[in-house]
Amino acid sequence: MARVAIVTGGTRGIGRSISEALHKAGYKVAANYAGNDEAAKQFTAETGIRAFRFDVSNYGACVDGVEGIERELGPVEVLVNNAGITRDAVLHRMTPDQWAEVIATNLTSCFNMCRVVIEGMRERNFGRIVNIGSINGQAGQYGQVNYAAAKSGIHGFTKALAQEGAAKGITVNAIAPGYIDTDMVRAVPPNVLEKIVARVPVGRLGQAAEIARGVLFLVSDEGSFITGSTLSINGGQHMY
Repeated sequence: MARVAIVTGGTRGIGRSISEALHKAGYKVAANYAGNDEAAKQFTAETGIRAFRFDVSNYGACVDGVEGIERELGPVEVLVNNAGITRDAVLHRMTPDQWAEVIATNLTSCFNMCRVVIEGMRERNFGRIVNIGSINGQAGQYGQVNYAAAKSGIHGFTKALAQEGAAKGITVNAIAPGYIDTDMVRAVPPNVLEKIVARVPVGRLGQAAEIARGVLFLVSDEGSFITGSTLSINGGQHMY
């Protein structure tokens, strides 16, 4: 029977590629999104993947959202925490709201979603959780203390939860992408983008599909002996 997978932030960018890869591999995929109904409808029309709207930074919304998904698709066995935002500013100009929004969406969402699904995974003695971190959570980045703190927190969260889930057949891993060819990265001014690519030893941006392939392996039966690990997919830009 096909396993049910939730991908947060799953209708655009890296999340979309992950949703599509899981769908093609035979999973029943629920792609979460925050608020762009028109884009979500287009995503479903193009991919055949169901999209579910709820705010992953809100615990109550996650409870209701997962309950709705499980009613329609079945128990959640795979969770990919991919949702993320940026609110960039140097610290001496960063507002409390810019800090709080990024921590809530990028890090607290991992707690919210994992907390909602973990008991079912423990009861069934099976679960696969993949948290999407970032090269900037490993190396830091100027103007991103909020984002870097949230993504760094994901890596610690992953290691701790992996220890708690291991005896129950639950693996918990992270992927730390480098600079990936998405709309967000392409919006960077060309002169800045050139400097970014120049720092990548393989000489190019990554592709969202390359992150998706990493997720597919980690959630597969073949990945069952890997837990508490961070897979860096960054073209050699940061070796950690």
